[in-house]
Amino acid sequence: MFELGVLADDLTGGMMVASLLESEGVECPLVTSVDELAQVAESRATAVVVARKIRLVDAALAQEEAERAVQALQDIGCKRFFYKYCATFDSTEKGNIGPVADAMLNTLSEQHTLFCPAFPRYTVTLVDGILYLGKTPLGESFKRDDPVTPMTNSNLVEVLQLQSQRKVGLISREMLSRGPDAIKKHIQDDDATSFYITDAADDEDMTRIADFALDWPLTTGADALPVFLARAWQQRDRAVRTTEAKTHLPASPGYEAFIAGSCAAATLSQVAYFEQRHPTFRVDLIEAAERSDYVDHILSWAADNIASGPIGVSTSVDLEGLKITQSKLGRQGAADLADRILGEVASGLHILGVRKFVVAGGETSGQVMSALNVKQLAVAGFDELSGGYCHQAGTKPTSFVLKAGAIPKDDFFFIAIERLREADLLG
Repeated sequence: MFELGVLADDLTGGMMVASLLESEGVECPLVTSVDELAQVAESRATAVVVARKIRLVDAALAQEEAERAVQALQDIGCKRFFYKYCATFDSTEKGNIGPVADAMLNTLSEQHTLFCPAFPRYTVTLVDGILYLGKTPLGESFKRDDPVTPMTNSNLVEVLQLQSQRKVGLISREMLSRGPDAIKKHIQDDDATSFYITDAADDEDMTRIADFALDWPLTTGADALPVFLARAWQQRDRAVRTTEAKTHLPASPGYEAFIAGSCAAATLSQVAYFEQRHPTFRVDLIEAAERSDYVDHILSWAADNIASGPIGVSTSVDLEGLKITQSKLGRQGAADLADRILGEVASGLHILGVRKFVVAGGETSGQVMSALNVKQLAVAGFDELSGGYCHQAGTKPTSFVLKAGAIPKDDFFFIAIERLREADLLG
């Protein structure tokens, strides 16, 4: 019996949830296709993450993906379901947070769910429905200028209401403090409301949410809430199997590469730091749009450099460079071209013998996994690699560290690759 089935709207987010659950003693593999769930069902796992690239696709397509995922998770016996999205509630007026939650609720034939993207460990909190990053409201933070999902409104009740025909309400901190019975009555008295933005300013609030919502068929949020749900079900039932978190995964002998597609400031610094030490190919998307042989050009360069140590390939540029590229190719055109190039490059690098990849950017990570046809991953526990360390078994075993663009430390690649080298030594 699976205690939890998670649908994540991108790969790095799914990885982080799986890693955090592993650190709680919950064996939690990740799959990128529902077709792999039958194999997972034969394992001893007690949770599973289905990671799909649905954050930015058309809302109707995202809903279809959500329905398939729920049905497949039901087929393997999941007791409860969780929809994972970004802690900064990345979405637009069209979705996809509201539409996906709609589809999951409908598939489960349920009426209510909650939305809690709070992650107090990283100072992401919700108070009176307002999302704060540290002390800064979301709409006044760096997310306001996000080139893909600009978040200009800090009030998540209002943000979510634009994405759904269902009525959106609030479960406040004050309501949380009254306990599960008061929350239950609050919901029963307001049966017109289906979606509840749920406040959380600290771990005590997260514990209260897990306590009252443990038996809800569907909950939604960011990375933190599944951890507290796991603690709640473990406390309720000591017989549920637990495991020791893994720090090293199986060996993956071969060459090493850093692929960067995020334009976040942290990734820009990491690429610059790496470039000072190892060969790095800076992709020019405008030139690439005009050259049909551009990927072959990159791979020829890679073949000349890869035997001497790690190499890097990056489409990451600063805000000014991004504006120039988007002015020529369009926002979506630039994003699609970057994804295609990095996916094809990853596939070519794998053919050249790369077996250790560090990838920066959620969308980029998804593209790399798709290009390499990765379907199922073992996941290490959460630690300094921020939940991104994973491994694909097979005849050509390959290890990855996938990082969200905003995760800091200039030397992140070197910390990550050292862990993968240690795994080789441990055999």
